[in-house]
Formats: sequence, structure tokens, C-alpha cells
Amino acid sequence: MKLKKGDSVKIIKGKDKGKTGTIDRVYGAENKVLIPDINVAKRHIKGQAGKQKSEIVLIAKPLPIANVQLICPKCKIPTRVGYSIEKKEKVRVCRKCGQAI
Repeated sequence: MKLKKGDSVKIIKGKDKGKTGTIDRVYGAENKVLIPDINVAKRHIKGQAGKQKSEIVLIAKPLPIANVQLICPKCKIPTRVGYSIEKKEKVRVCRKCGQAI
């Protein structure tokens, strides 16, 4: 998986297209990422007698990885991710500027 927790990403598809955020959690098996305040859905919670009021809660839902694109920390442009081997270590590289991410 080319995206990691803490990466800045831009949404390129869907209802939140154009928004940016940082990845909070990565779901590798499902190929999805969770970004706070992006792809928010309303959840209705039923109240219990005397204990809890019924309410509507906003919950951030995971987005498919295909709908987001990494923002390079060096050139600040949405880019694809490449790899290179430096000092026997595999490093993620920006495809636009060539710098290590």
C-alpha cells in the first residue's frame, strides 16, 4: 500500500472532490482510508428510556484509495507515488519532483 497514516491527501472523486485532509487510519485489506471530516454520514441513534436521548451523530466513513491522491510535502502538488532503493532501503518517491516522501 502506497499511502500511510499521517499523509496529506486530496480527494479526486466523489461528493468531497477537491477537499484535502490527513489520513487518520488505513484499512489495508479493504483498500480504504479514513480521513476525519471527509465523507461524513449521519447516523440516527435511538434513545433508551431515561438513560440516553435519541440523536443524530456525524460519522466519517472510509474512502476507497482510488478516490484520493497523495500531496507531496516538498512540492505541495498532488502526485503519484513511486519507489526507489536508497542504502538498501525501499523509499517512497514523488513522481513529479523526485524527492523522497
